[in-house]
Amino acid sequence: MQQKTLTLEDGTRLALRRYEAIGPQRASVVIGGAMGVRQAFYEPFARWLAQEGVDVWTFDYRGSGDSRPGGATASLRGFEADLFDWARDYEAVIDAAKAARPDRPLYLLGHSLGAQLPGFLQRPQQVDGLVSIAAGSGYWRENAPRLKRTVLYFWFVLVPLATRLWGYFPGRKLRKVGDLPRGVILQWRRWCLDPRYSVGAEGEAAARSYGRVRFPVLALSITDDELMTLEGTQSLLSFYASAPKAVQRIAPADVQARRIGHFGFFREQFSLNLWPRLADSLHRLAALTASPAAGVTHTTA
Repeated sequence: MQQKTLTLEDGTRLALRRYEAIGPQRASVVIGGAMGVRQAFYEPFARWLAQEGVDVWTFDYRGSGDSRPGGATASLRGFEADLFDWARDYEAVIDAAKAARPDRPLYLLGHSLGAQLPGFLQRPQQVDGLVSIAAGSGYWRENAPRLKRTVLYFWFVLVPLATRLWGYFPGRKLRKVGDLPRGVILQWRRWCLDPRYSVGAEGEAAARSYGRVRFPVLALSITDDELMTLEGTQSLLSFYASAPKAVQRIAPADVQARRIGHFGFFREQFSLNLWPRLADSLHRLAALTASPAAGVTHTTA
């Protein structure tokens, strides 16, 4: 694993890691992380994928993880960033991965938010496919039942109050999501309160941006996800209106487990039964490209 710093045109410095493929490289994968999740969380999975002949890139969005100015405990008060900035961060890492191995397919593995932001890429043509894991639209009415019972308090009381007091969202103190820049949390709030999520909140420009995506999207939907629902996953896929797409449902029983949940896919306990399915998912992306579906298809694990 190589730790790198990527400096963007606006001077932003992103912390990223590259896990070079062991043996002949079959493809490159950029992992787009979930909201408030540091890239270190994906390290065991990234190391495993590198052993399978895949060059893997991970990163922290600006203002988070190792890309947080001043370190992990520094205040984010006054730090300016929104979700469009995070999409640009994502694309900068994609650019770096493609430049490193232009002769290999490049796939995105988006966990939750990491499967939403590719709709805002300016150069989607350099991507060969997206595997979406535990991702959905985020609209609050499409949240899982347990989350839905508390999410309105989160959006209408906790987020506005805490963000006003601290100047950013102090998620670590509150044990909610993680520390987030003010612009990120307030924009995300607008998305989650709109029935059409980002496409509804940002208007026609967002719809056109998602519509430019032509690479295939395969969504892995976890049946016991405590945050996302199948309905939310279907909504997110509908935004990628021009892309071939499919949904694969995965249940804990499929891998002899009691639980997977929103974050479980990347835990090492699934290295022998769940992770190998990712290789099959990459093959399915190629199949979707060769024979695009006229809508969303559904399969079980």
